[in-house]
Amino acid sequence: MSTPLTEQELHNLAMNIVGKQLEAEGFEFMGINSKPKKNPQFVCLKDKKLFFIVVRSVLHPQDPRDYDRSLMQKIKDHALAQNGEAYYAGVGLYNAEDRNLPVYLNEAYILDYDGLIKI
Repeated sequence: MSTPLTEQELHNLAMNIVGKQLEAEGFEFMGINSKPKKNPQFVCLKDKKLFFIVVRSVLHPQDPRDYDRSLMQKIKDHALAQNGEAYYAGVGLYNAEDRNLPVYLNEAYILDYDGLIKI
């Protein structure tokens, strides 16, 4: 029997997906926080500018492009105070067989991720 991924495991998977994208795009990691409720998850530097990135793993039926506006406003205010920019990265992770089932360890999943959303 397969084990469903925990909230922390889903978050780690989302962090890995976003982290690989950031790395490929030439971002330099200044700080990484892998706790789901500790924000932001990534503080990066690129072209001498700071980027504050909040990562969320999102399950069916939620839309990975929807985000907590009040949280993201706080992150944006903090970023602007540092002459930086704030971004949201919602990573949809769905069971490949049936979106209503959890995502299981070592089983196929569907990834719904459009990249960073500027706040």
